Amino acid sequence: MNKYIIFGAIAALAAAFGTYRALANTSSEKVDTKGKVLIAYYSYSGNTKKVAQAINAAIGGDLFEITAEGSYPQEYRPMTQQAKEEIANGYRPKLTSKIDNIEQYDIVFIGSPNWWGTITPQVSSFIDSYKLAGKTVIPFITHGSGGVQNTIADMTAQCKDCHVIKDGWVGYSDRTMGLKSWLKSLGFAVE
Repeated sequence: MNKYIIFGAIAALAAAFGTYRALANTSSEKVDTKGKVLIAYYSYSGNTKKVAQAINAAIGGDLFEITAEGSYPQEYRPMTQQAKEEIANGYRPKLTSKIDNIEQYDIVFIGSPNWWGTITPQVSSFIDSYKLAGKTVIPFITHGSGGVQNTIADMTAQCKDCHVIKDGWVGYSDRTMGLKSWLKSLGFAVE
């Protein structure tokens, strides 16, 4: 009898966690989706790129990969140490990719991995380099286990005079489960 109670409790917790995960990536905010969409992202390992491509496949828009000067060591520990130092020092690398006419976009998705609890220096450089005032900015964050932490709050603080959606996408690694539901919750027609 006790094993059935334990099994039932585990099943209930699993169902509750699944519901929480589904609700965590929904938004109470609606977006005026009639405007032109840009999906800009920085991807070190390819995870954020995969999510950007999934957004693009679902709703369309223009994809833009944020690239910048500099490189990182191949080994994990030295790479994370360099990233930690760059973030601590407020480093903003010079961008090597460029959008010619940012004014044409009304909605800008901005994707970043969570590095040390915040967005990457490359994404900060992108935000600093373009006038996004008056635009709707929709964050999407990938992580290895850190969750959202300060990523969306920091992006919001950097995006001066923008409407930043507070319920941005937050996903583990390159997983996109629930992405279409999140886009629909924002008001997008999803293919």
